Amino acid sequence: MSSIDPLVLITLSSALVFTAGLIVSRRFQSSGKHETDNSKALQEALRELSANQQQIVGSIKVITDTQTTSQTAIIKHVEGRLEEIQKSISSSLSGSSVKTAQTLGELQQRLQTIDKAQTNIEKLSGEVLGLQEILSNKQARGVFGEIQLKDIVSKALPSDAYDFQFTLSNGKRADCIIYLPEPQGNIVIDSKFPLEAYNSMISNTNEVDKNRNIQLFQSSIKTHIKDISEKYIIEGETADGAILFLPSEAIYAELHANFSKLVNEGFESRVWIVSPTTLMATLNTMRAILKDERLRRQTSRIRAELDLLYKDMLRLEGRIINLDKHFNLASKDVDEIKISAKKASKRVFNIERFEFEELSQPETRHKEGSARVEKIVGDKDSKKIKLI
Repeated sequence: MSSIDPLVLITLSSALVFTAGLIVSRRFQSSGKHETDNSKALQEALRELSANQQQIVGSIKVITDTQTTSQTAIIKHVEGRLEEIQKSISSSLSGSSVKTAQTLGELQQRLQTIDKAQTNIEKLSGEVLGLQEILSNKQARGVFGEIQLKDIVSKALPSDAYDFQFTLSNGKRADCIIYLPEPQGNIVIDSKFPLEAYNSMISNTNEVDKNRNIQLFQSSIKTHIKDISEKYIIEGETADGAILFLPSEAIYAELHANFSKLVNEGFESRVWIVSPTTLMATLNTMRAILKDERLRRQTSRIRAELDLLYKDMLRLEGRIINLDKHFNLASKDVDEIKISAKKASKRVFNIERFEFEELSQPETRHKEGSARVEKIVGDKDSKKIKLI
């Protein structure tokens, strides 16, 4: 609602009173006959108009005070609301700034993590490229297989159970030889890595090329089996079988999945094809065989050690029995010392009370209370004094 200015109301009321007085005065001036009679009525009317004016002024003052109070309350309310809104906006902005700072901090950490991951990926990609370069070279690929073989064997077996690059009596050099006891005999492990034939077989989609590469892969595996069988199986020097080590689990899985005939031909030629995983299992079996053989060789010595241990236990038992006797004698001596101490304390108490009759009688009869030293016979290791 729009409010009316109190000054305007006062001005309007004064004008209204003035107009009313002017109208009354003119009315009375027009009727000259009754001036005397109506002068009193005019004065009365003016007094009423003055009273009405004062009443209007009072009402206007009340309205003005009420309007002033209302405006003050409205101003205070508006100021309070503005202050609350300002606080809310300030708090919201502060919370938003804190959350923004936290978000930026987390984002920075994640970016750092991404940078580290990117660095690792670049490093890994470089290592992959290096590995591809190694595997693309036939000679380097052979060295890679030998290194992997050496790492697996050295972790699974004791150092005196194998040799690398061992030369046999026929002049052939084996990648590794395992010294197993009879009747197994020494067994040779040779590393082969037919990667080119395998990659050609799995990469070609043309049926003609794929069949040709399959035959090439089969021929490569057969050649390796034949070479190992002829070079590394020597009667009287090695075991009646040898191991072909494939450094790739993928090639090993492909052989057993799609070329079981080649695996059987290896069995017939006494050449066992293994991968890194199956080689570790095979070496664990060999380690158990070596352990059993060493135990068998040391059986006589173990038996002699057990005999000595039995004698030591008998000796320990005898010494425990002797120690128990000593403890029993010591316990008996302590009990007798306690009895003598009680008697001595009783005699001291009687002396303090001047009761010599009870003291003299035992002395004349049994001479109790005197210390007598007696050697304990039967113990040659210790001599003890017994107080009676």
